[in-house]
Amino acid sequence: MTFEIREGLMVKADWIAVDWGTTSLRTWAMSSSGTVLAEAQSDHGMGALRPDGFEAALLDLISDWLPAGKTHVIACGMVGARQGWVEAEYSRVPCAPTASTLTRAPTTDPRLDVQILPGVCQMSPADVMRGEETQIAGFQSLNPNFDGVITLPGSHTKWVHMSAREIVSFQTVMTGEMFAALSDHTVLRHSVRTDGWDEEAFDTAVDEILSRPERLAAKLFSLRAEGLLNAMPCETAKARLSGLLIGAEIAASKPYWLGQPLAIIGDTELATLYTRALRTQGLEAIRTDATAMTLAGLCAAHAQFTTGQRSDA
Repeated sequence: MTFEIREGLMVKADWIAVDWGTTSLRTWAMSSSGTVLAEAQSDHGMGALRPDGFEAALLDLISDWLPAGKTHVIACGMVGARQGWVEAEYSRVPCAPTASTLTRAPTTDPRLDVQILPGVCQMSPADVMRGEETQIAGFQSLNPNFDGVITLPGSHTKWVHMSAREIVSFQTVMTGEMFAALSDHTVLRHSVRTDGWDEEAFDTAVDEILSRPERLAAKLFSLRAEGLLNAMPCETAKARLSGLLIGAEIAASKPYWLGQPLAIIGDTELATLYTRALRTQGLEAIRTDATAMTLAGLCAAHAQFTTGQRSDA
């Protein structure tokens, strides 16, 4: 699916798609046919708002798109968390990634009908996701016969087993957050302060840790020691840090990807690193864009929501 964006001063939306994360808010004015008419974003993520501030933050971006009457708003992400606008209950695996029920957010503006998609949870081992399930639903809408594993790299990377159009199981790995914490809040911050990158160092680190993942903690401190004693360049240390963490994640996730078709949903830079690391294990993944999958998933949810409304009429 491709999304044509038509921007204009007099855009009026048939419905509005919203991806509301912890740090950012993204909105799209949509036509009934699924065309993106306009888009807008802000830094008013869930983490910066009180429950009574969500409606105003949303209206700041979309008020000019609202026609007379009521407009459906379909939202995914942390807006439905316990600390969000209103808590949207989790769907339990095994379940379809597209929600069967939505949660209406309380609003005072009569033009708004805000429906929030649920997250997905797994009871044992305990795990949760919010937002990624919408990207998975978008991928599934474009690849309806896919059975295998979908990887969603990020601060909290997801490995998701899909079968018969359902999320069967998943696991979350905090690789991205670990990289940020180690880079900014440990002794390694002195070794990785650079915008540079060393691809060969990344590849070598992935290979090393896949062979001996139990040596991760020792390998991490060696980055500092190599800088002090052997003048390891910062770009080499940074790439090695990334390679060690992603390689350890891939080693720990082997029960998911071994012998499975694989797809990656993520931004270009991070998805490229995962693709590169997985290729060392002989895996070629289907690559997809996170924003496109989010929009496709929100479109699928809107179609299901409106069909359900017509059925109830």
